[in-house]
Amino acid sequence: MISDVRATLREVFGANSPEFHEHGDITFWHRVNPTVDNATTARELVKGQTWVITILNGLVGRLKEKRSDLTSRSGAIVPSTYFDRLNLHPRIREVSRDRFLDGYPWDAVFAASKTLINYVKERSGNFDLDGAPLVRAVFSKNNPTLAFNELANQTDLDEQEGMMHLFEGAVQAIRNPGGHDFPEGPEQRAIEYISFLSLLAYRLQDAKRRK
Repeated sequence: MISDVRATLREVFGANSPEFHEHGDITFWHRVNPTVDNATTARELVKGQTWVITILNGLVGRLKEKRSDLTSRSGAIVPSTYFDRLNLHPRIREVSRDRFLDGYPWDAVFAASKTLINYVKERSGNFDLDGAPLVRAVFSKNNPTLAFNELANQTDLDEQEGMMHLFEGAVQAIRNPGGHDFPEGPEQRAIEYISFLSLLAYRLQDAKRRK
């Protein structure tokens, strides 16, 4: 395993890099004699592994700094730097921001999708259903629990049905796959999903509850 770490350092930073010169001989046995008794060996091995992880986290931080520097020079903006500029719905922002900025954009998407559906339950008072059956019942154009307009004409009914399908899509295309094997992609795509879920949360917030 430690040989894989060394090989990765060589591959990522280069054999002549300062990082590889400093850590190319990294080992779990940091200041430890592996010939001592088994109990001591096990304890010191854990310490050595922790030390290696600390070193690797520091190197990852250097890579992120280099990426930010290159990005600023090119004039481009990476998604993680403009996440905070988005006016996301507070509930979506609360569960997605830290996950996204910590480098887990698709965990952020999944968390946001779960929060949206829980918000539907809260606003509708319907805790008996979940997923697609829930949003179909709550947003159906035929006597919905929550309405996005006055349902006064065909245009209103069409919007109501369309919004129902958008929420249904959020369940079937985002939340449900996220619980199993969500198809990952670039950060930009994750932000687009989160922004979409935020839009739905804002519409849900403004929806009127009907008797």
